[in-house]
Amino acid sequence: MSDLSQATHRQQILQRLLKDEAFAINALDDLPLQLYPPLFKEAFTGRHTNVLRAMVAAWPFHCLPMGSLMTISHTDTLKAVLEALDFLVTQKVRPRRWKLQELDLRKVHSDFWDGQAGGTEISYSQQVLSQEQTRAPDPQCTVKQPLRVLVDFDLCGEHLRGTDQYLLRWARLRKGSVQLCCRELKIGASHVSTVLEILSILDRDRVQELERNSWWQRGSQAWLAHFLGQLGNLLGISKTVFSGDSAPPDVKSCVTEPVPQFSNSDGLQRLYMNSIYYLKGNLKALLRYLKTPLENLSITHSQLSQADLNHLPLSLNLHQLIHLNLSGVILSHFSIEPLRVLLERVAATLKTLELEGCRMKVSQLSALLPALSQCTQLTKIDFHNNDSSMAVLRDLFHHTANLSQLALELYPAPWECYDDEDLVLEDRFARLCSELMDLLRAIRRPGSVCFAAGACFVCYD
Repeated sequence: MSDLSQATHRQQILQRLLKDEAFAINALDDLPLQLYPPLFKEAFTGRHTNVLRAMVAAWPFHCLPMGSLMTISHTDTLKAVLEALDFLVTQKVRPRRWKLQELDLRKVHSDFWDGQAGGTEISYSQQVLSQEQTRAPDPQCTVKQPLRVLVDFDLCGEHLRGTDQYLLRWARLRKGSVQLCCRELKIGASHVSTVLEILSILDRDRVQELERNSWWQRGSQAWLAHFLGQLGNLLGISKTVFSGDSAPPDVKSCVTEPVPQFSNSDGLQRLYMNSIYYLKGNLKALLRYLKTPLENLSITHSQLSQADLNHLPLSLNLHQLIHLNLSGVILSHFSIEPLRVLLERVAATLKTLELEGCRMKVSQLSALLPALSQCTQLTKIDFHNNDSSMAVLRDLFHHTANLSQLALELYPAPWECYDDEDLVLEDRFARLCSELMDLLRAIRRPGSVCFAAGACFVCYD
């Protein structure tokens, strides 16, 4: 049969089964493995809750990646699945055919449900589990391992979605037999009580990525920090409060609490701090709690002090950086020497350097060039929105002669492109940038290169 004929024949079988739910449930013991995913998908889409309950109990794979099917609110179908799991996890001795170990509610593994007829248990399970996870358990084993439920929470607003509320209530009552694992936890403009409730239910050691972007009322920061300090496997933290001028009038009087201390930061690899109002003067206090080297440090659109900048090259956990982003941190009035020293110390590992909008002066940019020339692993550099001239850009290109891996280069237009009123002279801009490109091509083979001027006061482009 052709692939089209096979697909048509399979669809006819599924429709016949779902027309008679009792027959479909009785047929599960003899159902070929390759028909389980398409039948579950059809039952889920059609909200055949009785069939879903029976299929969960007879599920022949170690993982049920249901999240990619939940494109809309499916409280009733989720309830049916969890009711089936209730029966299984509360048994003193699990059934001999027990295989389901993980319910994945994340938006991943959509390809699992696209498998065509002819798939086997091995081919399906390899898409959702590692080799270690797919080892079949001893059928005689009566020791019950907690069922894992994987979910990503995106908290925005006062109330959780109905499906999330139901899942949390269900997991809270079954903490001994179910592990609720959240890899990505995004906290938006949510009530602190909601956040603390979720953190109290989660298996916190399995939270890997945490994003927080909201301004909370005074006093909540300390409560949140208490729980953040217990998160033991953080890979990425993104915190956005308010930058100085955009903060509410009472921010200065409210922000008196210290930066949270991440006491269990053994697994922390990427640290993102974006628009943090209270970071200025506190960077040393934060970085000293790092226990392992960072791969990614991103401090953007935040105010730093000279003391903060001075500490960067002194922190031993920043000496293996792969990505450094200080975009939007104004450096024009600082000594640039600490940043130069940091670049020298990360020269062997650094791959991306982003200094957009730092408003560095020509002399500051020139001071960085000897250190920049040592960063031979760089694939991206971004110097947009800093002062520059034809002379300093020529010098910069010569210092990057050995940076053969550069794939993306972003430079500010030289000041010679502007008139006395800081308006861009387009003809001069085109001519000078063409000269710079000719020089760069004579030095090395560039990848993608962009020269950008400031916004036009007439068209704002």
